[in-house]
Amino acid sequence: MNIFDTFFNIPILLDSLPMLLKGLGITIALGGISIIFGLVLGLTFALVRIYGHPILKMLAGIYINILRSIPILVLLILVYYALPFVGIRLSAFSASVLTLSLVSSAYTAEIFRSGIEAIPQGQIEAAMALGFRFIPTLRDVILPQAVKIVIPPLTSNCINVVKDTALASVVAMPDLLKQATQAQALAANPTPLIGAALMYLIMLLPLVSIVGRLERYLTVSHTR
Repeated sequence: MNIFDTFFNIPILLDSLPMLLKGLGITIALGGISIIFGLVLGLTFALVRIYGHPILKMLAGIYINILRSIPILVLLILVYYALPFVGIRLSAFSASVLTLSLVSSAYTAEIFRSGIEAIPQGQIEAAMALGFRFIPTLRDVILPQAVKIVIPPLTSNCINVVKDTALASVVAMPDLLKQATQAQALAANPTPLIGAALMYLIMLLPLVSIVGRLERYLTVSHTR
């Protein structure tokens, strides 16, 4: 057998396509939900760490540092296999969403924090002097500017979340990688794995391109 029969076998790829597409749909759902929860939790922890009570700041910092230090795979195994010992049983999908959301929120919190702290303090003081309360100042002055700063790193983080969904296959989650490995076993040929890699590439390559364009655009905007 040559390299094309082994890794680029078109008949085998076509036969495995339904399984790969099913896995792709689960991967997109898993990544999308985890990204949304990660953004909400991350922004919350960023605000707590900047403006919260000293004790809450300390707890938020501990949370962020711990979640950024634990490998995702280790945390996923703990969530899926250890929580049942304390009476909490989660499905593979729920455990994967929880794990990815927690880790994503830790990185997102630091991204938001850096963006918010980049806003000149004078703008906040000016808003307060004009009679704005904290929430309107945050909503109308701080966050709109901070979001523009953090869009590139946030997009990169979202890409990482989607790539990390492949780890869910460890807990028998039928995501794209899991379906590809099953198709590979059925066909006794690695072509389905190549198909899965191409699907990841088609899905993520446009996002990578968008990140580069955003970084260039924002760099030009700041230098004007």
